[in-house]
Amino acid sequence: MTSQALSHIRVLDMSRVLAGPWCAQNLADLGAEVIKVERPGAGDDTRGWGPPWIKDENGADTRDSSYYASANRGKKSIAVDISKPEGQALIRELAAKSDVLLENYKVGDLKRYGLDYASLEKINPRLVYCSITGYGQDGPYAQKPGYDFVFQGMGGLMSITGEADHLPGGGPQKVGIAAVDVTTGMYATIAVLAALNHRSVTDRGQYIDTALLDCVVALGGNQVTGYFASGKIPRRYGNAHASLVPYQVFDTADGELVVAAGNNGQWLHLCEAIDRMDLFEDPRYKSVTDRILNREQLVPDLADTFSTRPTAEWVRRLEAKDVPCGPINNYKQVFEDPQVIHRGLRKDVPRADGGTVATIASPLRLSRSPVQYDKAPPVLGQHTGQVLSDVLGMDAARIEALKAAGIVQGR
Repeated sequence: MTSQALSHIRVLDMSRVLAGPWCAQNLADLGAEVIKVERPGAGDDTRGWGPPWIKDENGADTRDSSYYASANRGKKSIAVDISKPEGQALIRELAAKSDVLLENYKVGDLKRYGLDYASLEKINPRLVYCSITGYGQDGPYAQKPGYDFVFQGMGGLMSITGEADHLPGGGPQKVGIAAVDVTTGMYATIAVLAALNHRSVTDRGQYIDTALLDCVVALGGNQVTGYFASGKIPRRYGNAHASLVPYQVFDTADGELVVAAGNNGQWLHLCEAIDRMDLFEDPRYKSVTDRILNREQLVPDLADTFSTRPTAEWVRRLEAKDVPCGPINNYKQVFEDPQVIHRGLRKDVPRADGGTVATIASPLRLSRSPVQYDKAPPVLGQHTGQVLSDVLGMDAARIEALKAAGIVQGR
């Protein structure tokens, strides 16, 4: 088995729902041993966020949702009751033997149990401790709860997402995925890797304060920087682009087409492909700036042309001239696409109950330490006994006593 980039790293994942688990899954994909700590009986909140449900070997629904499966590949699950002193003690023992701890409890919650960074740093000075919260560890909103949808609105993302107000259907829209959670998980992954690299030099861990609000504001960087420079508040353009024309969706004779002409050379090639050299020769559309200033005249003219032929024909014509373009696929069509099939973006991973989970391949492609797909999202408590035995050196009698006392649950 090829050694992976993080094969030497152990992660204690005390996070739930999406942002934290997404970060932990990235680390697992890179080879880290990720121990997911869950509540006995219920587990991660998202286990119950179905339908759809993951199927067992007989095609029957399991207790785990596909939402849960999307963010928990490659992990080991242990079920520990951290509300009890004995459960807290187990977490401290595991933290002493871990490199990273991820958590997304409300500010101050883990301090009540002696599981905050200040407490665990005394046990393990090399521990990288990453907290993920809605608003951060300090400030007037630190104690407030929040979900992805709230932050898409509050952080400005919805103010630039959706059709323009003056058009039918205009108004703010959320992104079709939990974009803030996923972005936060990615930022947290970067921070954890940076802290581990810093530790390799200093031999000390550190604390990471990651906030969904911070991440969604950062995600709008190019729009925000434009606002800082001009004082003009960015607005919604729907499927158009504030700084490029044509760079949007056009209706075709049988569907829709994305066209992205980002420079003057591509504009020339586009006009050639659609037999509209009159547009290229029109002085109103000569430069990028000209096309932006005169978009209200240019876009309807282009729309009339694109409506005359089917999407596939336009794609062939435009691609022959190297103009970036493509259809708008649903997810069935995505996974029928030849390039997606070639890249192997669907990975089927067997579960412990005999079923199979279809997951999406990691986009992290390392030539010498590739991602391996050998651990399906775990069943609740699937690895409790294994982790307590292998990591903490407990014998079977003590493990059974902890189970009998309701401190832990699982195999």
